[in-house]
Amino acid sequence: MFGYQAARAFAPALIFSAVLNVGVSSAQQGVDALPAIVVTATRSPLEISRAGSSITVIEAADLEKSGANGVVEMLRSVPGLDVRERGGVGSTSYATLRGSNSGQTLILIDGVRAGDPTGTDGALDLGGLAVTDIERIEIVRGPQSALYGSDAMGGVINIITRKGAGPLRRSVALEAGSYGTLHSRGSVSGASDRLSFALSVDALHSEGFARYVDRTQVRAGAWPPVPNADPTDRGGVSGRVSWRVNDQFEIEAGLTVHFNRLTFDNPFAFVPANIYDRFNGSRQWSGTAFTRAALETFDGVLKSQLTLFAGSIDRSVRETESCPDFFSNCVSKFRGGRTGAEYQGDLKLGRYGILIFGARTEVETAVTGQDYPAAYAGPLFQGISARQSTNSVFALHQFRLGEQIDVSLGGRVDMVAGGQMFPTWRATWAWRIPDSGTKLRASAGTGAKTPSLFQRFSQYGDPTLSPERSTGFDAGIDQSLLDGRLMLSATAFHNRYRDLIDFRFFGCAPAQIFGCYFNVGRAVTYGAELAADAVIVPDEWRARLSFTHLVAKNELTGSKLLQRPRNKGALSIIYSGV
Repeated sequence: MFGYQAARAFAPALIFSAVLNVGVSSAQQGVDALPAIVVTATRSPLEISRAGSSITVIEAADLEKSGANGVVEMLRSVPGLDVRERGGVGSTSYATLRGSNSGQTLILIDGVRAGDPTGTDGALDLGGLAVTDIERIEIVRGPQSALYGSDAMGGVINIITRKGAGPLRRSVALEAGSYGTLHSRGSVSGASDRLSFALSVDALHSEGFARYVDRTQVRAGAWPPVPNADPTDRGGVSGRVSWRVNDQFEIEAGLTVHFNRLTFDNPFAFVPANIYDRFNGSRQWSGTAFTRAALETFDGVLKSQLTLFAGSIDRSVRETESCPDFFSNCVSKFRGGRTGAEYQGDLKLGRYGILIFGARTEVETAVTGQDYPAAYAGPLFQGISARQSTNSVFALHQFRLGEQIDVSLGGRVDMVAGGQMFPTWRATWAWRIPDSGTKLRASAGTGAKTPSLFQRFSQYGDPTLSPERSTGFDAGIDQSLLDGRLMLSATAFHNRYRDLIDFRFFGCAPAQIFGCYFNVGRAVTYGAELAADAVIVPDEWRARLSFTHLVAKNELTGSKLLQRPRNKGALSIIYSGV
């Protein structure tokens, strides 16, 4: 039945869209002619042709043409990436890379970590993220903990918002579609010699459909009526301002805020006695902010960057399942935060390449609780009030061997207060074969994930839990044909996980009568990723294809890991004519 409802979600919709763009500069229109640049792969701007990692970049033009109403829609066709969505627009959605868990895939917004410190595994719910003037989304697959620390075991997804450039640019979009969907967006951006700014807003409402199951056939007798639609309200605001004080010094600030409110069916509403609550619901506010100062010294040889960052999430879930008798209304509350500072230095070494190094300090907090009806003396669910700090140092040396081979070697050490210290490493290699349009690449590295605050300090937790760890390898080829009109890519990968955190009901501390977390799990994932991008008619028709084959196994039981599709593919035909 869920499959039937999911199919309804993707039923064709009649969409009306009105878009107004004023003042787009010629420089912006010619961006596609510039070399493709990626930042996430090495923490510094790098031509994709020189990168040894497996990378996908979704550009702003692709976002605009797609008409996507959320980040989740843009990620579905990325090779090696899977989205776990629980029905309809705005619903709980998590992204995973190469068979990893959702908490083992790091999400960044403008380079700032955007996880949920109150979550069971710290993963970020992407269902509530609006498309607020995103400039590009960079996806780097494979272990990246040597660059970004905890959580980057499967890879990194970096959502980069637009930075103002050129003359004043304004945009307004209005859309309407099936399921009572209304979507509006607006943005304004621009820049002068010293100042640049960008501001955007996004709002969406959808009546949706039943998220869990269609129970329209159980309305007879004394049973209460059940909903056949679950609405969603989602919005977002993002802004970036930068001021170039002089040719060597620049200050930038950014803010992204998202709001999501949704309703979902009460699975127990079919019980005749349960007339108290036929709907469950959730509300969530989340945001990230940063202030970044960049200074170039020694005639541009050293670029120093200091970033102060903060993230916050405040959510509540109203449901009957968490109440002792399943027939009342209880509200679970979660509030988490993340603050810290990071220094990064980019030191140019001439013919010896570039050395990227830095240090980071971060504090995570989580406060959770639950409101019960007055009839109950106390909750069965015990909230937490916890915090943990992490200090890190990292370095990456990137250099060339001759004119065609690019190599990078990096490492990082993370130290969790009251926890453990874990080192990680990473190496990449890329060979551009002259006059052939061929690039061979390979990467290897280790990943790690710190236990979440819930896993350490909840009633089920263990403060002495060890970090989860992984080792991953991949090798691939990128081929350009027909003067760049056809791009082909193929990658084989293999990842091995150990010390995975699992849950058990026996062998726990005497007070943990409902179970506990412990380190025991081992898993392996391996497979292949294929991608093709073809220009059928220049400036008009384009086709894109992606396919992923994945094998994901629990090495302790030999069973297949759940919610990992063995084969997954996507085909897009894009028309860009006027």
